Amino acid sequence: MADRRLAPLTALSTLGRRPRPPVVRPVPPPPPPAPVVRQSKLIDNAVYAGGRRVATPPSAAESHDWLTEGFDDRLVWLGLYRPEPAELGELAEQYGLPELAVEDAIQAHQRPKFERYGDTLFVVLKAARYLDAAEEVEFGELHLFLGRQFAITVRHAESPDLARVRRRLESEPDLLGRGSEAVLYAILDAVVDGYSPVVAGLANDIDEIETEVFRGDPGVSRRIYELSQEVLEFQRAAQPLTGILAAITAGFDKYGVDEELRSYLRDVADHVTQVTERIEAFRLQLRDILTVNATLVAQRQNDEIRELTEASIAQGEEVKKISAWAAILFAPTLVGTVYGMNFDDMPELSWHLGYPFALVLMLGVSLTLYAVFKRRDWI
Repeated sequence: MADRRLAPLTALSTLGRRPRPPVVRPVPPPPPPAPVVRQSKLIDNAVYAGGRRVATPPSAAESHDWLTEGFDDRLVWLGLYRPEPAELGELAEQYGLPELAVEDAIQAHQRPKFERYGDTLFVVLKAARYLDAAEEVEFGELHLFLGRQFAITVRHAESPDLARVRRRLESEPDLLGRGSEAVLYAILDAVVDGYSPVVAGLANDIDEIETEVFRGDPGVSRRIYELSQEVLEFQRAAQPLTGILAAITAGFDKYGVDEELRSYLRDVADHVTQVTERIEAFRLQLRDILTVNATLVAQRQNDEIRELTEASIAQGEEVKKISAWAAILFAPTLVGTVYGMNFDDMPELSWHLGYPFALVLMLGVSLTLYAVFKRRDWI
């Protein structure tokens, strides 16, 4: 009885120890990729009315809506820093910007220029700032789109500081109330004012180079070349402003530019003329310094060659003296060697005058050689 009761329990326990089939759980699908949020490069966005800021919309599209209400005294000023092509393309559609100018603003690396597309102005400026630590000039590129009620600035470098320009104009509502021409004037004035520290820094570098040239610094030639390249690039940045300001001045009457703005722009033009004259003077001065340095280097090389030649001549004189005395001493040595050989059958061995004759012969040959070398200035 006991065995029959244990049998089914043993069977059940065996079934309980059999491995269970693996449980296959469904793999959840991967989560959808997070949408790419493109960060706007819009640094400042302001709407002005009568020269005073009335709104700071969060987007360029909302700023454009302020211009659709029919108020002529409103101005939208958008400041962008290295914008993406898509963002600049959206602005082009909203404000009707010329396609060619937008391509230039996207690609950058443009020369300073002034172009008019209907009612829209496109201006490219090159700002500059002097870096004291590196003793070099850093150049920045700035693009401006100016319309009757908007100003769009596209900056590709740290300079110029447009936030400072904006604060200045906001502190002068009467000037800012004159429209986008006031923005153009203020930016031109800031760019040209930024040239003054560069001119001072280059002048100081040239003074240092002049000192190094006359001190004989071996690395001054490379510094002259590098500084000449900076001056040329500075000239390419500043000189076109003369033509830009002339083109702007030529349109004063046609486009009804305010008389006060005209006087401001003429003042900027005077400063540009002064800067370009200083740059040209720097270029000529560096050219002269390079010529003087080449002359001094050639002179030092000639001095070194002369010293080497003199040393070689002195060595030659010493060699001649040594050779002459060696020849003089060789004659008696030869005679003495011949008569000092231990042979029985030699002529003059039994001659009583052989010894005096040998001495006279050695002395005569030596004196003859001495007279010859002395006559030829070898001794």
